Amino acid sequence: MQKTVIVILGSALVSFLPRFLPMYYLTRQKIPPLVTAWLRYIPVAVLSALVVPGILTSDGRLFFSFENSYLLATIPAVITAVFSKNMVLTIIVGMAAVFLLQYFP
Repeated sequence: MQKTVIVILGSALVSFLPRFLPMYYLTRQKIPPLVTAWLRYIPVAVLSALVVPGILTSDGRLFFSFENSYLLATIPAVITAVFSKNMVLTIIVGMAAVFLLQYFP
């Protein structure tokens, strides 16, 4: 029981400190506008790195085909995102497109 508590507290500390310390330090610093502009691209880059492999690969190989329902569902999702700028609507359209392409080919 005591080992478990120590492991949980240690894990919490290891998870908390790398997030808190930069935030604590950077809130007291003047960040140059160029760095701020550059940092705005990080969420888009991370999201792309997470999503694109799932869309373009199957079983560890590239899968460019009209049979790739994820790739085809990307088209209406991107169009929805561009015109609506609404993330929830984009996700719903993408999920609906995947559903329709997989279950009603």
